[in-house]
Amino acid sequence: MTTTELALDVTDPSADPADQRTTAADTTPRRPSLSPSRAADFKSCPLLYRFRTIDRLPEKKSRAAVRGTLVHAVLEKLYDLPADQRTVAAARELVDPAWAELREEPGVAELFEAADTGETELAGWLESAGALVETYFRLEDPTRIQPEGREELVEVTLPDGLLLRGYVDRLDVARNGALRVVDYKTGGMPREAFEAKALFQMKFYALVLWRTRGVVAAQLKLIYLKDGDVLTYGPDEAELLRFERTLQAIWAAIGRAVETGDFRPNRSKLCSWCDHQAFCPSFGGTPPPFPAEAAAAAGWRTTLPMTAAG
Repeated sequence: MTTTELALDVTDPSADPADQRTTAADTTPRRPSLSPSRAADFKSCPLLYRFRTIDRLPEKKSRAAVRGTLVHAVLEKLYDLPADQRTVAAARELVDPAWAELREEPGVAELFEAADTGETELAGWLESAGALVETYFRLEDPTRIQPEGREELVEVTLPDGLLLRGYVDRLDVARNGALRVVDYKTGGMPREAFEAKALFQMKFYALVLWRTRGVVAAQLKLIYLKDGDVLTYGPDEAELLRFERTLQAIWAAIGRAVETGDFRPNRSKLCSWCDHQAFCPSFGGTPPPFPAEAAAAAGWRTTLPMTAAG
């Protein structure tokens, strides 16, 4: 896969400013839409998409996922500081207050309360989060960057009625108007064979920004904090058009599944991390009855492609 580097340091001091993580806004009722995470869910397992998006079955929080949320919060707050104060030490000091906020969310504090060595484990876990934050400074110089947006909601309704929405970790805009879309990952960089899957989310953001701003992002940048690697990519307009058709095809397939109630499981290595095996036929389970009335009330039938829902 072709990658490209772009020297895009946004230093204008007058400039002023979202893996699968969940924010409070994500749980707010709205008409059905497609996000990069949910599109990826449907591609990997239609039944998982149904459980998460239509049934909204509860899922357990994991320490790894919560640590990712914590690191994202720290890197977001880092850019609240004046540029010359964005140091490793200052970032480290943001970890504890960010954790104090995060642990108030349901199910978070309990991750460490069950273990006899909970406080010791928590201290080590917080240190691991701080180490990931520190790695960030080897990959970018935050004193030379002034983001236009952080944890920014981007959304657009396509001509066929499909609503695309997602949260961009960071959006940089250069003086010449060039866009850079940045996403922080607390895991390791994928092998080359899986780069396309990693860039799916970034192309989604690039498409929405192109449709809303009329500008193709000059660079999509994935920062992998576990091993200190960076993956960059430069899309073009033709590629984004093809990607838009891919998303429309996914949405049409979702429409057919909603119409028939047929969301089939797709067993894979990812099943090891799934919370819903008890309801999955691949593991001897039975899905709950498809909530057709609830789906209709939520607007699924009226927002799906006419070829699928009509």
